[in-house]
Amino acid sequence: MFFSLLGRLHMPGISIVLAFLVVDWTGSYAVGGVVGGTITIGQTVAGPMRGRAADRSSASKLLVLTGLLSGLGMAAIVVVTQLLDPARWWLVLPVALLTGLAHPPITQVGRAMWPHLCTGPSREAAYAVEATLQELLFVVTPTLAAFTVALWGAVTAMVAVAVWAAVGPVLFAGALWRAGLRDAMGGGAGGAGGVGVLFRVPGFTALLAFLGLLVGGLISIDLVLVGWARGQGAPELAGVLATVWAVGSLIGGLVMGGVSGRPRLWLRALLAAVGLLALVPTLPPVVDVGSPWVIGLVLLVGGTAVAPTLAASNGRLADLAPAAQRSEAFGWSSSATTLGGAIAAPLAGWMLDMSGPAGAAAAAGGLALLAVGFVVHHSVRTSRSGWSAQQTAVT
Repeated sequence: MFFSLLGRLHMPGISIVLAFLVVDWTGSYAVGGVVGGTITIGQTVAGPMRGRAADRSSASKLLVLTGLLSGLGMAAIVVVTQLLDPARWWLVLPVALLTGLAHPPITQVGRAMWPHLCTGPSREAAYAVEATLQELLFVVTPTLAAFTVALWGAVTAMVAVAVWAAVGPVLFAGALWRAGLRDAMGGGAGGAGGVGVLFRVPGFTALLAFLGLLVGGLISIDLVLVGWARGQGAPELAGVLATVWAVGSLIGGLVMGGVSGRPRLWLRALLAAVGLLALVPTLPPVVDVGSPWVIGLVLLVGGTAVAPTLAASNGRLADLAPAAQRSEAFGWSSSATTLGGAIAAPLAGWMLDMSGPAGAAAAAGGLALLAVGFVVHHSVRTSRSGWSAQQTAVT
């Protein structure tokens, strides 16, 4: 777990460092967004592909190869931005796309490995702790990235990201090797039935939709906090409140990680949605200004449902996916959450412009409630199918 998370250390900081690098080069935030979006597209496409490859071949070797290619791609972006005329910024887009396509499957393998190492309550606890500690990455890494840019500049920061993009997967590959997970995650037969097999598994598509909507709602809260903090003339409060929210998630993950029994995903997701909707009456225009103390308290309490919900969804995905295709399944979940964030961010921005922070928070909570609907719908269908099968057996 340590090396799995260490291998992902640079990932939440890529977009920040890349934005600084491209804006320094071209002077355009729009170009920075286009380059960052191009890398994200590559990562989204690569997620299932790399997961499928990890199911069919040695995950350790795959991590080493893709890590080195990813690091070289980021280094190439630095070279291009230093040598080319900013007017030809579009020439960096193929490099950015290839860099995204080389994205190592650390997250997929880091989640697909747990059924190989532990079962039952131990596996659920592992997913809970992993989800909790990943929350810390999204707090620590952006801070480290901004600190590095401030002290040594965007070029040095991007070089550091490139180095860690190559080193991190190698360290994780070594940990897998020492743990005895030297073969393919899926036993070498992953994907034997084709890509479409996963989407024929009952509940798989619904779970992907659930993850996309839920993570889209969660990501939207960052924009809500930025909008509220800027409106108060204290942008630093956005970072403080985001940290409070992450601390709440950390507490929830640590507490629920020690709870035995099968988690009820719909209930955890409903509590997460309620936590988002509880922000609405604390924000403008529902209230004139909004107290950072009240908002922080709501985030702290509501955040306790975030990590447990993500942990339960990972456990459910591990149960649904065939053993030979677990890494691929987690690759699809990574793509679904990326797509969810890409859809939710513009929606939250539009609501922020139209209705203020309260409207954007309501939209985020609405997405989370829609996510709950997918889980409940699948649970009802599963229960009915089970009841029908039981009646047929009795007959």
